[in-house]
Amino acid sequence: MKKIFIYLFVFTICLLCVTNCSGGGGDDPNPGPDPVIIDPPGVATLIFPNENSECTEGANATSSESDVTFDWNDATNAESYQLYLKNLDTQTITNYTSSASQLSITLLRSTPYSWYVVSKNSGTKTAQSATWKFYNDGVAVSSYAPFPAELVSPEMGTSLSASTTSVTLQWKGSDVDNDIVNYDVVFGTVNLPSNNLGTTNATEFSVDVTSGNTYYWRIVTTDGQNNSSESEVFQFKID
Repeated sequence: MKKIFIYLFVFTICLLCVTNCSGGGGDDPNPGPDPVIIDPPGVATLIFPNENSECTEGANATSSESDVTFDWNDATNAESYQLYLKNLDTQTITNYTSSASQLSITLLRSTPYSWYVVSKNSGTKTAQSATWKFYNDGVAVSSYAPFPAELVSPEMGTSLSASTTSVTLQWKGSDVDNDIVNYDVVFGTVNLPSNNLGTTNATEFSVDVTSGNTYYWRIVTTDGQNNSSESEVFQFKID
């Protein structure tokens, strides 16, 4: 009988040990804080300067510069904004940081620009607005040159199959005065291309290509007042 009690006592102790061990996967008595979830910022809606417009509201104007106040709607969940401004004559891009949805910048007069806004917060995601173009008002300017053509296809640095024998160049044109007359297609195997393949009033043009060559192209846009502008240079390769 004494041995039975000893066996029962040992069995009870073992059962308690097993129960305690199996309970080790329960709730952590000292849980850490819940992870912070940061909602991504929304897309800002641009307001001013207007798209494809002549900006005449610059302040502190001199013969060469004026201060333009950029304006956009507040984006949801945004804590700050990065405004990207591109001089379309020089293709120079500058960026500015703002905690508000408005920012004044000194610009060259009689100069075309494009701009967009990137919304940010403390999270890792951002949101980019649409891109708008405008001309900053000049002194006694009655007609503006067209905006430099926006090259679309082939995209910069594209490689195409060796079997390709013809490529359709595509671009977009815009003008404050809305009087674009034609486009000159400048094409070649050297940078800067100088071979004018022809003039068209369309926004695409087919060119012949051969394998093993890298091609460069640009578009010269002319309006009804004989004002003109040159696009940036794009390149593509035929493998």
